[in-house]
Amino acid sequence: MKMDSFLNDLKASLVVFLVALPLCLGIALASNSPLSSGLIAGIIGGIVVGFLSHSQISVSGPAAGLTVIVASGITQLGGFQNFGLAVFLAGLMQILFGLLRGGRIGDYFPTSVIKGMLAAIGLILIIKQLPNALGIAKGAPMTQVHMGTIFISVLALGIMLTWDQLAQKGIGFFKMVPGALVAVVVTLLVNLQFQFVGQEQLVTLPSDIFSGLGMPNFSNLNFSVISVALTIALVASLETLLCIDAADKIDPEKRKTNKNRELFAQGVGNGLCGLIGGLPVTAVIVRTSANVAAGARTKFSAVFHGGWLILCVLLIPGVLNLIPLATLACVLLLVGYKLTKPSFFVEMPISGVSTVAKG
Repeated sequence: MKMDSFLNDLKASLVVFLVALPLCLGIALASNSPLSSGLIAGIIGGIVVGFLSHSQISVSGPAAGLTVIVASGITQLGGFQNFGLAVFLAGLMQILFGLLRGGRIGDYFPTSVIKGMLAAIGLILIIKQLPNALGIAKGAPMTQVHMGTIFISVLALGIMLTWDQLAQKGIGFFKMVPGALVAVVVTLLVNLQFQFVGQEQLVTLPSDIFSGLGMPNFSNLNFSVISVALTIALVASLETLLCIDAADKIDPEKRKTNKNRELFAQGVGNGLCGLIGGLPVTAVIVRTSANVAAGARTKFSAVFHGGWLILCVLLIPGVLNLIPLATLACVLLLVGYKLTKPSFFVEMPISGVSTVAKG
């Protein structure tokens, strides 16, 4: 690797790491999964998938588009360990898709179907995260809000929305540093000083997230597990292929990714996630676009960002446990909004009418 490429990839990896950290935790929260599972998925998506991927700029990790499938799968299968078996099998299926040259599978699904699915996921994210943003305890009526939590949520949303506006104006610092991370740091410090929310409303990670790693129980293999695995494999593959299409379009060097190789890499990553307790991973456009904007040249940016996640978990786990859950909920509220913007519901019917007219 040339020195200039190495330096660009190292710089970009830091930016991607700062984007990925709150999303790894937030997506695990939205999926009703252990928060450590999101970090494990981010590490595997960065290092393992990043190294095996044919794409030079895409970045993989836990995806908001799978939160509903993960949450329902955990409930359906009776626990996260059984769900891990489904993730492992999904990985094997994706490896098979890649070996059978299934990279063109995404070409057979109408764009409107994919966008509609993502919009529905966005709505579900918003509905599920509103109680966390308002500080409403599980099972309590919507009127029992927590004022300290609301303050943290308003502060987090205000920071992220303002930050996005300044970034869109092209101001360098605001483009390079993600607003979600700034919101996490500021709300953490504010709450540390003024105690707006209590310990029960903070992130709770084990002191060593790697201590609970273990193989799923293969004796629980049944039709339900296989059904969930097939759903994960298909949806994760579609999300990945859509992201790869987008990534190739924004790659400054206009490189083309071998989609069959990408499915194989994702399958290996998901197989490993299932074995050691991670959420399923896909290529993710938010991380990928941040990677390109930060000047990444090769796949080592994605690999390095996985390394930063490991260092973060090993060196500052106590700091992560100071993050308010309300802040992560607000990160997800904005993700949900971007998936289901009101303009989507206006554009899609018009697009359908236009297509029919042309036909």
